[in-house]
Amino acid sequence: MGGEAGAALRRLGLRSQANLKIVGLLLAAGSGSRFGSDKLRHALPHGVAIAVQAARHLKSQVDVVAVVRPGSTELAQALSGEGCEVVICDNAAEGMGASLACAVLAAGGADAWLVALGDMPYVRPSSIAAVRAALEGGAPLAAPYFHARRGHPVGISARFRQELLSLGGDEGAKAVVSLHSADLLKIPVGDPGVIRDIDRPEDLAPPLRV
Repeated sequence: MGGEAGAALRRLGLRSQANLKIVGLLLAAGSGSRFGSDKLRHALPHGVAIAVQAARHLKSQVDVVAVVRPGSTELAQALSGEGCEVVICDNAAEGMGASLACAVLAAGGADAWLVALGDMPYVRPSSIAAVRAALEGGAPLAAPYFHARRGHPVGISARFRQELLSLGGDEGAKAVVSLHSADLLKIPVGDPGVIRDIDRPEDLAPPLRV
């Protein structure tokens, strides 16, 4: 394994277990109220929808289950067209925790998950690969860090499945990471996209390349 993923393993002293079933969970069930329109279907400057770009980067590394809210027919079709398994979360209005629980249940018997957000299209595939590699190396929890700030995707092993299934409200993976911070493997990356979400139209400009 080469590139940033392999470097992460060597730096962290981990050995790859490539036979693990790791599934990407794309949370795309938010309302996007601060954006002023259907944020996840809004086109980035190069013409690709925000959630579709996020899905493409995640799908380049793992199989993906994407969670959408009821009534998101066009978004569901777009994500399905990218090869994602799309799940409609009936209680998505309760918040991100509910959406994440739906995604974990839909993913079945995975060994670990990469929890990604549909409004974070600038995360580089190499950063996703580094978190996946950490999980393959035995990390129970893993996340990329840019300038000491935790980003996405968050890697979570099946050890925490019941805790994820019991989530509700608006707090997602953060709740599990906070409770088990001693188990978190921090992966430094030179990718500002891991902390860059899109809340408002002015956030559409891509982050600086580092």
